[in-house]
Amino acid sequence: MAKASKAKRTRTRAVIALVCVLLVIAVAAYLALFGLGRGASIHYLKPWGEAISLGLDLRGGVYTVYQAEDSAQDDFDAKMDSTVGILGSRLTRQGFTEATVTRQGSDRIRVEIPNVSDPNEILRIIGTPAQLYFVDEAGNNIIEGAMVKNAQAALDENGRPCVDFELNDEGADLFAEATAANLGKTISITLDGETISTATVNTVIAGGRGQITSPTFTAEEVQNLSTLILSGALPLNLSQLEVSAISATLGVEALDKAVQAGIIGVVLVMLFMLARYRLCGLVADIALTVYVLVVMLLLALTGAQLTLPGVAGIILGIGMAVDANVVIFERIREETRAGRPLTSSIRKGFSNALSAIIDANVTTVIAAVVLYAFGTGTIRGFALTLGISVVTSMFTAVFVTHKLLDVFADLGVTNEKLYVG
Repeated sequence: MAKASKAKRTRTRAVIALVCVLLVIAVAAYLALFGLGRGASIHYLKPWGEAISLGLDLRGGVYTVYQAEDSAQDDFDAKMDSTVGILGSRLTRQGFTEATVTRQGSDRIRVEIPNVSDPNEILRIIGTPAQLYFVDEAGNNIIEGAMVKNAQAALDENGRPCVDFELNDEGADLFAEATAANLGKTISITLDGETISTATVNTVIAGGRGQITSPTFTAEEVQNLSTLILSGALPLNLSQLEVSAISATLGVEALDKAVQAGIIGVVLVMLFMLARYRLCGLVADIALTVYVLVVMLLLALTGAQLTLPGVAGIILGIGMAVDANVVIFERIREETRAGRPLTSSIRKGFSNALSAIIDANVTTVIAAVVLYAFGTGTIRGFALTLGISVVTSMFTAVFVTHKLLDVFADLGVTNEKLYVG
């Protein structure tokens, strides 16, 4: 009697678990497709397809590649990083907040700006120095940004973050005169008409070198300020190697075709798994649905840009997820044919398949990390989505598939032919 009661409780828990899984999948699928409407007490949630940021090849836009000169300089890497930051700041101030500026190799910089059709407009912005001035209290311009040779984060004599700056000869003479005339007064730094720093003149600054200090400065603030001060002129001379505009229409067509190919591929894989593995195939299809939803959710939450190669990474991840399930099911089939009970076969099959699944997925993740670290542009997009997809596929295969098979076994579905054919 107690045994029957325990079996009944087990089946009840299994039914509840299965219903919860299917309900979560249904709700997640609805939110992915339609989002959550805005209401008085409901936070607006976009459909995941709208929340995912699309890369340049899918949205259209402009990209250009520059090569830096004088790569033999001792501080070349630092100047490259500073140049990348300055170009990014210029584009952000002009309203191109989704533009990306990245190093490509050791001496090249790649700039990508989505939703732009005229390359000349972007080249004008990148090539135009920001209007930076040192201004006294009366509003008179003392020196301009072109006179600043260098600005960098440093530490003052008390060990607090500050900005060290260096001026050229003309700027040094003008600044020495200005600081002598403004002792005890403030001098501000303006960038495109906006004040980015104000400091009190405590001493005459001669020789063209000075410090901007404040007891409230943080390391991040002084780094940002030094980058802004340098934005009046680039630390390195750049020569343009390549510029190209990508049509938004071509991007939309490419995305539509990629999505169609993905849907067709997923449906065919699901049908094959059902025909080949029966109930196990149904479990694999549910796990595959979870995989797709989790990948889309992660892309929407992290703000990762989805590129056309990135779509390929997701589809490749589907193959990895299915491959893991196939390995598991074949191991379960072997254990069942060896005469083990079904529940024992499931447990033993997962145990035998786990090492092979982990080895295959970990090596792929390592490859994705290397591609992301050393790649640029769409290569990084592929690496990112591949990494997300592989980790998710491993989770769905090891955790979701395992738990669902246990649920069906607890429901009393113990006909071995449904599992192994």
